[in-house]
Parts: sequence; structure tokens; C-alpha cells
Amino acid sequence: MADKRRRAYINFRMLLRVIGWLLTLEAFFMLAPCIVGFIYDEHSGLKFLICIGITLGSGIGMVSLKPKNKEMGRREAIMLTGLTWVVLSAFGMLPFLFCGTHLSITDAFFETMSGFTTTGASVLDTLHNVPHSILLWRCVEQWIGGLGIILFTLAVLPMLNYSGGMQLFNAEVTGITHDKLRPRVSFTAQSLWGVYLILTLICIGLLCLSELSVFDAVCYGLSTMSTGGFATQDDSISDLGNLYIKIVLIVFMFMGGVNFSFLYKLVTGKFKEFWRNEVIRWYVILIIVFAAILALNVFITGLMETVEDVTIDPLFQTVSLFSSTGLVEPDFYDWGALPVVLLVIMMVMGACAGSTSGGAKIDRFVILFKFVRNEFHKLMHPNAITTVTLNGKGTPPPILMKTLAFLFLYIMVIVLGGTILVIIGLPLKDSFFISLSAVSNTGLGTDITGINGNFAMVPDVAKWLVSFLMLVGRLELYTILILFFPSFWRK
Repeated sequence: MADKRRRAYINFRMLLRVIGWLLTLEAFFMLAPCIVGFIYDEHSGLKFLICIGITLGSGIGMVSLKPKNKEMGRREAIMLTGLTWVVLSAFGMLPFLFCGTHLSITDAFFETMSGFTTTGASVLDTLHNVPHSILLWRCVEQWIGGLGIILFTLAVLPMLNYSGGMQLFNAEVTGITHDKLRPRVSFTAQSLWGVYLILTLICIGLLCLSELSVFDAVCYGLSTMSTGGFATQDDSISDLGNLYIKIVLIVFMFMGGVNFSFLYKLVTGKFKEFWRNEVIRWYVILIIVFAAILALNVFITGLMETVEDVTIDPLFQTVSLFSSTGLVEPDFYDWGALPVVLLVIMMVMGACAGSTSGGAKIDRFVILFKFVRNEFHKLMHPNAITTVTLNGKGTPPPILMKTLAFLFLYIMVIVLGGTILVIIGLPLKDSFFISLSAVSNTGLGTDITGINGNFAMVPDVAKWLVSFLMLVGRLELYTILILFFPSFWRK
């Protein structure tokens, strides 16, 4: 008797062909670090050429596949999104293996996945002897992954507009709902990436006006706009020590945490629509409140030495954590227990949906707060009909249920990840903090890894798990976790 639950048809040839195009694009992005390797007279330049050859050759081989059917449905879109991030990380780790960083396959994959997911956690003990080409490649990875690999593909390969483009868009872009700015998905992707590119160039330009070298300005510009947080020095921002640089980073970390659809509207002159957005108002309010609490804490604990200690530094720390950039003051843990509690809250919340930030997103917490408020109201007025509104519009029940389910699943993934890390052998505190840091794509650490998140001492099996958690968090749970459900593979 035939099994009624037959396996679903999946257009693997089309999936591989699209991944092939992506690998050719990844090879193109490797050119910049390759050139930097030659400029600084590093042996890594030639080795980058080898990596480019391997990546480009593999990509061309996949592109040469000719599928009978070029259409992709929802199932292919979900599979392609997950596969893309894994495959590009597998090829993206080649420079770490070939270019003198002396990393194992596990460490190289971890470093690459951390870059693409903009988590910012690292296994490199020091950056002093790391080639300039590798330092740039880490930041390029973050910039590519910041707005999304698939979204970039939709922008440069308009043919996908006709073969599952909207499904691909929905599978990767963060948020509750996804608005198309223009009629075609490819045009929307081009608009978003256009804004992203312009803001990145402006950030780099402003940093070039400081004491930073052009190389450092480019690296910090890429990692700041993508809210990734990779640095070019071991001590990160403490080595910068410049008020102007901190202010520039604050501005662009903040914008990295704003929904890029609204940044596009702002650029196109729709100022009223931008400032009327309720989530952005909450984003600003929360930053002000948390920065004020941190400033008050620094003042009360007697750590204030200059005005900057209770103004710029708390604001910098707050914006960095809400946007999941993960750049921290070197003495952050000296601020006391309260800042650590606030750190956890900000890591969980994140910034706005549709941004380059991690976390569960403020949008969902605004909906949760209003839903809970309505439930309290119903206790006193059982017959009242209430609606959860966002930006003046009612939230449909399916969206509301999806939001609540996401927040529950988000916590469950963090707890499960932390539990497995405890079983592997990590201390309890470190396990759950690392799990939260990975899922929220913040990259911060605690006792074992240190505040800047160095994972060199973490066991290999734990690194693979953390890499998986980083990917799950970046693609907002469902896109990856659904692959483990048998129903996904059935017709």
C-alpha cells in the first residue's frame, strides 16, 4: 500500500543554481580583501586568489546546471535561505584556513558564521598578527549579512522576481510583516540595499575625517552599519578614545537598528510617515531611558571621572546593545550588577524589525505589552472588545498569535541551547548567557569568553551548537527550525 504522505518534490537543481550565483558574488566580494593583501605586501593576497578561484569555480559549476523548471515555491524558498547561509559560510571560511590565522575548520566556520550573522563573537585570541586582508574580510562578511544575503541576491538577480522572489523575501527579512516598497520584490531589495550602501559610505567618510586610518575607517564603517561589531584592534573602542568617533558610531548604530523601509521613506522625503511610526518612537524612548539609568548608576557608584562618563559612554553602550552591535566599554562589568541586568534585557529586545539588528525586536514587545494591557482591561470589563493596534492599525489575530508564538519559541530556544551547553560541560551562567548572546546575535560573553566574546576556550562541539544558534537567531527561528519537522518534507 502506497504511503499517502509522499515526499514533496523539491527543485534541487534550481536551488543549486541560485546558490551558484551567490558563490560567484561571494568570490567577487573576496576581491577587496585580496587587493588589500597585496597592498600591505602580505602573503594572504595570493592565498585569497586561491580562495576566489575555488569559490568562483564551484559557483560556475552550480550555475551551469539547467533545471527543467525554474519556479520555486515556499518550500524551496525556505530551504534556499537556510542553505545559502551555510554554504556561503563554508566557502567564506576558506580565507581563515589558508591565510595564516591558524584556525581549525571548527574555528574558521564559527568565525565566518559569526560574521555573516553579524553576531561579532570571535575565536581569535589577538588581532595584532592577523593579516589586514582577514580583518577586512571579517567586516565584509558582516556587511553582506547585515541586510541579508538573499535580499542582496534579489537586488542583483532580478530573474528571481519571477521564481519565488516574495517567498525568499519573507523567509529572510526580519519582522512581523514585510512591506514591499515598490511593485517588484527585486526593486524593493534594490531600494533597501541602496539606502544601506549610501549610509555605509557616509559612515566611512565621516570616520575618515577622524584620526582613524582609511583601512580602519572602512572596517568600522562596515561593521557599524551592519551592527556586527567586529573591530580591528583587541581593545575595540577603548583604543579609539575619541569623542568624535564615538558620536559617529552612535548615530550609525542607531540607524542600523531602524527598519530600513522607514529609512528609505525618510530618504525619499516622507518625514511625517517616518516620525509617526510607533515602534521608532519606542526605540528612541527606550534608548533614552536605559542610557539615563546607566548614567545614574555610574554617578552613584562613584565611577564618574569626566562628563563623558555619564553622557556619551552610557548612550554609546545603550545604542550598541539595543542594536546588537556588541561594542562595549572595557570597564563595563565594573559598573555593577544593574548594568548587566539591563544588558540582558536589551539583548533580548533588540531594535526595530527590518533592521540589521538582532534580538526579538521591539515591534513584538510593543504588541505583547498592548495584548497584556488588553487582557487586564478584560478582567474588569469582560464584554469589552479590544484590539491590539500598531501605528494606528489593528493587528489581525493571526499576526498576534504568530507574535506571541515567536516570543515563546525565542525563549525556549535560548533555554534549550543553554541547557545543552551545560550538558556539554560549560558553567551554568556562561551557558545561558552564551545561548542568549548567540540567538540575539550580540556576541557578548561573560566569565569564560570575557565581555568582548572570545570563544577560543569553548569546546568544539559547543562552537558548532553556538554557530547553529547564531543562524537560527539571524533567520528568526522559523526558517531554520521548520526544516526539522517531518511535515516540511511531505507532499
